[in-house]
Amino acid sequence: MKRLRVGVIYGGRSSEHEVSVASAASVINNLDRTRYEPIPLLIEKDGRWTLPDEQPTATSAAEVIARTPSDATQPHQLTHETHLVGRPGKATLLTISSDDTGPECAPGVTRALITSLALDLIFPVLHGPYGEDGTVQGLLELANIPYVGAPVLASALGMDKATMKVLFATRRLPVVKHVIVWRSDWKVDRARAMTAVTKHLSFPMFVKPTNLGSSIGITKAKTSSKLEGALNYASEFDRKIIVEEAVPNAREIECAVLGNDRPETSVPGEILPTQEFYNYQAKYIDTNSRLLIPAPLTEKQTKKIRRLALETFRAIEGAGMARVDFLMTRNSGRIYVNEVNTIPGFTTISMYAKLWEASGVRYPILLDRLIDLALERHAEKQQLRTSLPLSY
Repeated sequence: MKRLRVGVIYGGRSSEHEVSVASAASVINNLDRTRYEPIPLLIEKDGRWTLPDEQPTATSAAEVIARTPSDATQPHQLTHETHLVGRPGKATLLTISSDDTGPECAPGVTRALITSLALDLIFPVLHGPYGEDGTVQGLLELANIPYVGAPVLASALGMDKATMKVLFATRRLPVVKHVIVWRSDWKVDRARAMTAVTKHLSFPMFVKPTNLGSSIGITKAKTSSKLEGALNYASEFDRKIIVEEAVPNAREIECAVLGNDRPETSVPGEILPTQEFYNYQAKYIDTNSRLLIPAPLTEKQTKKIRRLALETFRAIEGAGMARVDFLMTRNSGRIYVNEVNTIPGFTTISMYAKLWEASGVRYPILLDRLIDLALERHAEKQQLRTSLPLSY
């Protein structure tokens, strides 16, 4: 049987570049070589696409950071820059390679070889803006190539924490009290913005960039002075900031979803962070944070978490995969939907993979399922009409 040529896109322009590299290494290492031929596609931090000389091997963000040179953010000469063809056709990628073997060129002129490469499917392992937010998914839709994970709308909704909560509220899903602050308003009148927040919310509060993941840019503010610093910090990452009232004595529960029109849920898991909350340091650098899988919940609480995870997934019209994060008050047991992640961390030790492993789906089988779901959704879309008959 012909092996499927799977392009694994990773890296990207967001602050979650290193997390993406680690996720991609796990995906590539665990794809069944009898069924798939993985093609690594690295998006550099400056946005250039390349066929890397070596596939990623570091399977943790901490390891990726340790291996990254100090000048990695500086543009450098690419040997195999590649471009995705944004239209249907046999050639998915065009790769431009420098050629120094031919006759000498004029000064300042570089010879290049352009080659094409056909892919059967794309597996995006991009976290954060410019990858998880519907931008790359839109490009793949234009190219009419199957891809793993959520489509454009679900990806965009899953990235924007503010719009996501508006949608959840309309579906009567429980969300925490929150206020939106625009960076433009914050710059013009800070006092007014602070008043708008403190009038509706009580301390402590979580201040977050709306369109970012991995807890980057998030601060827990317990006083007005801390709130001002937190808003300043979050505004460095996004033009829209969401401020949420903290859930008292909260437990952090997560549930994984897998499927298209008939999605399934995993057993829930609980995070016990070493930091005050599950920030970037606790997730990727500090190895002492603990995961409890399955989470110590009553049968009733487990059923409710899984039901809400399905409702959340359907609310954004998700496909393929998602991880739904919940906050649960320790005393009353009240549950809030915190957010949904359409491309969750994807190493073998990430919560999404571990939740499915505890539910009986091993990591390589999980990859198979996601690829099958991508092909299924793509085949269904090909049945749609894109033109009207002349007799209409």
